[in-house]
Amino acid sequence: MAPAAVFAFLGGLLIGSFLTVVAHRVPRAESVVGPRSRCPGCETQIAAYDNVPVVSWLMLRGRARCCQEGISPRYPLTELAVGLLFLLTVLVLWEEPWEVALGLVFVSTLVAVTLTDLELKIIPNKILLVASVLALAIVAIADPGSLPERLLAAAAAGGLLFAAALAYPQGMGLGDVKLAAVMGLFLGRNVAPALLVALLAGSIVGLAIVFREGAAARKRGIPFGPFLALGGVVGLLAGGDLIDLYLHTFA
Repeated sequence: MAPAAVFAFLGGLLIGSFLTVVAHRVPRAESVVGPRSRCPGCETQIAAYDNVPVVSWLMLRGRARCCQEGISPRYPLTELAVGLLFLLTVLVLWEEPWEVALGLVFVSTLVAVTLTDLELKIIPNKILLVASVLALAIVAIADPGSLPERLLAAAAAGGLLFAAALAYPQGMGLGDVKLAAVMGLFLGRNVAPALLVALLAGSIVGLAIVFREGAAARKRGIPFGPFLALGGVVGLLAGGDLIDLYLHTFA
């Protein structure tokens, strides 16, 4: 288990670096394959030794070697976050390799759409489409019997947020609706606690902003994708336990 956990963390750092590229290029209709990354300040191509996850940022003290332009800390933070998410996914789901694979695709998707939603307030269809195809392929091969439940969960989760978008279009976008549906494909019935966590977290943050800024804050849009991503991680790692706890407590 220890070697697998270390490999998952290191692999997560590398995937995290790639996801920052995906989050930047996909909304701009650019290729994620090439060209190689360039300095945001002077457009100089970044050398491979300056593109090592986390380590390069620390060695360069957060500044580009070519022009000393500041490099946002969101890059190493994203890499570390994905590394930790990969580690947790392997530790929690290690008994079923196919669930590990599904979980790694899922958390990668959540990180990518969180980045795009925070920066541009969009959740790209291309990212959700690729994630959906991978989820259906993995489940169809490894656990085809769960497909009906997952499709039903996708319809229910997407339908719930679609109703919310119709009722309050300023607070819920169709990207959030589609992300919820994709979460249903990955999580099945565990999407229920995932949505509950997302709605609670979003409500708490929204109320805190209103309390701090007053009525003017009601006109301010808050990306809901990151809250859905938070709920998705909870649903993946602890959704079944939360459902069992609820059933044992209230059923």
